[in-house]
Amino acid sequence: IDLVLENINAPEWIMQVFMLALAVGFPIAIIIAWAFEVTPEGVKLQKNVDRNRSINRQTGQQLNRGIIVILSVAIVFLLTDRFRDDLFGGAETDELKTESTEVTAAETYIEDIEKSIAVLHFVNMRSDPEQEYFADGISEEILNALAGVSELKVAGRTSSFAFKGRNEDLLEIGKVLRVNHILEGSVRKSGKRVRITAQLIKVDDGFHMWSETWDRELEDIFTIQDEISAAILSQLKAQLLGEKTIAATQTDTRAYELYLLAKQRIYERNQASLEMAITLVEEAIDIDATYAPAYAQLGIAKMLVSERSYGTLPHDQAGEQAKSALDMALQLDPQSAEALAGMGFYFGEYKLDHQKALELLQKASSINPNLTNANTWLAQELADAGRLREALEIREKTFERDPLHSANTNNLQQSYVIMGQGEKALEMLDKAQDYQINNAWLLSDYGQVKFMTGHLAQAKSFLKQSYELEPLNEVGRIWLAFTLLASRQYEQMAGIAPDFVATWALARLGRTEEALILGKQATATGRNPAFYFMALVESGRFVELVRELESRWPRLEDFVKTWPSRGYGNNSMTSIAQAYRELGNQEKFNEAMVLLRDSLDAQQAQGADNWLLYFSYARHAMLADDHDAAISYLEKGFQKGGYLDTVNESAFPIFKPLNGDPRYEAAKAAMNARLEIELEKMKLDLLPTGAKS
Repeated sequence: IDLVLENINAPEWIMQVFMLALAVGFPIAIIIAWAFEVTPEGVKLQKNVDRNRSINRQTGQQLNRGIIVILSVAIVFLLTDRFRDDLFGGAETDELKTESTEVTAAETYIEDIEKSIAVLHFVNMRSDPEQEYFADGISEEILNALAGVSELKVAGRTSSFAFKGRNEDLLEIGKVLRVNHILEGSVRKSGKRVRITAQLIKVDDGFHMWSETWDRELEDIFTIQDEISAAILSQLKAQLLGEKTIAATQTDTRAYELYLLAKQRIYERNQASLEMAITLVEEAIDIDATYAPAYAQLGIAKMLVSERSYGTLPHDQAGEQAKSALDMALQLDPQSAEALAGMGFYFGEYKLDHQKALELLQKASSINPNLTNANTWLAQELADAGRLREALEIREKTFERDPLHSANTNNLQQSYVIMGQGEKALEMLDKAQDYQINNAWLLSDYGQVKFMTGHLAQAKSFLKQSYELEPLNEVGRIWLAFTLLASRQYEQMAGIAPDFVATWALARLGRTEEALILGKQATATGRNPAFYFMALVESGRFVELVRELESRWPRLEDFVKTWPSRGYGNNSMTSIAQAYRELGNQEKFNEAMVLLRDSLDAQQAQGADNWLLYFSYARHAMLADDHDAAISYLEKGFQKGGYLDTVNESAFPIFKPLNGDPRYEAAKAAMNARLEIELEKMKLDLLPTGAKS
């Protein structure tokens, strides 16, 4: 019975019923066996059976034979089970090894998530919406304190707070955030007193591991944070985490409230919220001029409100103000991970000193491995340095911790696309869609993936929706401009693209002087010169290109350090090599060709596999007079979803010598046929808003 029930997955109570029946039936069977006997005429009372006619001996022998047969079968079964690996070869052994490996991996994953937690927003128990930020701020400060423990995986703020106001099952939240514990709570603030309730819940079974309530005066809110954080760590086996000490940075209560409200606004990432955050954090600094976290937030907000991010503050002015605030934050607290991360972002974006940026961001990440901003900017610097695999690894780990953080999600999908993994990028975005409905960043991400995989109509639809929601988001505008460029809609591109990208569209429209003036101005302010150089090449202005290059970067190595490649090929160095060749400077041409080839090969060695990379390879092959190789690279690029303008006379003159070659004409015809289909779809524009890929 035990063998049968186990193999049919019967519930446990069935065996219990059998055991009960056996216990009750055993004495009855003994009585019957003593009182009755089986005879040829049937069952009779033993006292009525003649001993000379009894068949007990025959019956006993039959039972013995039956028992021997049953035991023999059982022994064979047990031996077969014990030695089946030897009897049936190694195939099943391999299967068992695989199963064992899977179990080990599962155990490792379980061990990892045992030390994981998400801090949900604390519920505001008052009806006053002005106190909402205070409840969020309490939970965020606890989150930040826990995030400082390197061995503890803490879900990021953006992802944890995405469930605010949603009545989601805790098991579902745990699955989305990949954590095993959830801290939730409430805040009731009245005058100078506050009551904070917190409870730690195990996700898989909903078990309340711990719960506690604090009634305190607001002056000791930092002590409350310390108490809560320490209690949570204790419940998560803090002895395995090194008994970390957690402490909040204290300040005036009013300054702290303003700081919390400012952080909420900064997370919203739009111009109005960022400008409000700057006002609030400056007021906090007026109250407490020694509060380092406020200066760090001020510096970050200043950079984000730049005309090149989410606002209209002149780029240089934003950088100067940000640097001043970040310097003060680090003077007050040299180990502030957030200030170090902000300073790393500053050096990378404003000073173009990528080595210094990398050092600062690595230090910030080592102090607080769970700081999403630090990891996001660190991965970007690694990508700029050509370390694409390291950048991808950091972005994937950050996504696991904070799957709804827009900036990292954008960078992660770009990493996947760079490496030719468009489907993986879409799969990742689909996971986030249910929690980011009508989100400008997410729509832009979908559009970027669609663009890089050749689906121009869908790309334009997604990117247009993103642009309408957040017209000041420069990243979205750039990718929309690229889509318009590929679909040969140069007028629209010139009207939407940032100045340094618009210069290429203007050159294609024949507005050469206007294009070159705009490109020169943009390059002077520190914008990427790749598009300006392309406009110069397509306009035949090679002397101007070399003059501009050498006036700013006397050595080509200096240019490479300032503008490293990110996995999308290297248009800048291709244009430089082409200019030197046209001017007959063989020495500089050879140097540029070596740097270009090294750059492309390094990207490919890091896993890059996209059409922009192959187009750069094709231009390099043309400069090396290897037309067959150039056509092969163009064929690869077209297959990956790339498009070339073969109609505009000024577009990519480097490929003109290929006209008439049968292979090139065939590849070009197939590419143009795909483009016509996409252009027809753009006229219909049937993709609904926020549609899933």
